[in-house]
Amino acid sequence: MVRLLLWLLGLCALAVGLVIAARHNDGFVLLQWSPWRVELSLNLFIVALLLGVATLYSAFHVIDALLRMPARAQSYRMRQRRRRGVTALRDAARLYFEGRYGHAQRSARAAVDGGESPGLAALIGARAAHAMREPEQADEWLAEAARHDELRIARLMTEADILTDRRDFGEALTRIDELQSGGQRHVAALRLAMRARRGLGDWTGLLRVVRLLLKHRALTPEQAAPVRRQAHMGALHDMDASGLDAYWRELPSAEREDAQVVRAMCEALVAAGQYAPARKLIETQMERGWDASLVELYAHSDGSDALSRIGRAESWLRTHPDEALLLLALGRLCRAQQLWGKAQSYLEAALAVRPSRVVHVELALLAEHLERPQVAHAHFRAAAMME
Repeated sequence: MVRLLLWLLGLCALAVGLVIAARHNDGFVLLQWSPWRVELSLNLFIVALLLGVATLYSAFHVIDALLRMPARAQSYRMRQRRRRGVTALRDAARLYFEGRYGHAQRSARAAVDGGESPGLAALIGARAAHAMREPEQADEWLAEAARHDELRIARLMTEADILTDRRDFGEALTRIDELQSGGQRHVAALRLAMRARRGLGDWTGLLRVVRLLLKHRALTPEQAAPVRRQAHMGALHDMDASGLDAYWRELPSAEREDAQVVRAMCEALVAAGQYAPARKLIETQMERGWDASLVELYAHSDGSDALSRIGRAESWLRTHPDEALLLLALGRLCRAQQLWGKAQSYLEAALAVRPSRVVHVELALLAEHLERPQVAHAHFRAAAMME
């Protein structure tokens, strides 16, 4: 405010000074252009000169503004278009997260047409189309996004995610491998790789990915345990006898103590005819803690060492007298050794603890062998009537 007041005082003083100077100025200006001659006072000439300069300046300024008008109009239209594009991109993201996928696609198209981050808008459109189960539309959006190389990582992640949801696991892994070709370990990509390898049944690859996720702390041990267990069970199921022993020895000790993995190993050994290693593994696991699911496998045999197994199973029975599976296993072992009376006793005890179709069938087979057709028929009938 003080500065403005000083400016006003200064201008007033200058105006007063100019008026006084002009009043005492008797000079004149003579302009001659034959045959014309003009004589002006110096004050009038100065005023006319200033007005002329101001007029010329204004004229040049107006002409320049007129010449620049098309460029300014175009720039204005571009700013408006960009503003609409920014709004459309923001709306597309908001609508996608709101679950309004059709509206999100329309806003994404407006953003692409507006030239505002068209690659990013295309990725939003692709995810919205995928959420609406429109694979062809999603592929068109991804093709649009592929034209913008600065979004390569985001595009590959989106493609891998969409392909995994489509259960096209091989193509999804191709995108993930391309994403990680630079040596980077993208944690989100590793999560997708875990899903894809799980879907493909690539158990070795799945174990490798799970260990990487654990290393990067992207999975907790509790989250990794069921996935790792499934991988071991799948790998063991696909192996022959020659590979089982080597695979088992390479497992970390903590994973060899997982009850479900032990069961899968025992089942694989029994299926491969490796009864002795299966029995040894079951007995070792039983020393760690009781596992009723292994008892049934314990009865599978090639006929050797049955008496020893009967003795071991009877020692378990002393601490688990009401375990139906253990009684069933003892009945089968005794029947295999032709201990008919003990076999019948154990099977009837199993039936008393928990009636089941399997026990009825075992008793029927035993009765047939002992030439008791009526008893066998009764047990077969009971087995058939059970759900």
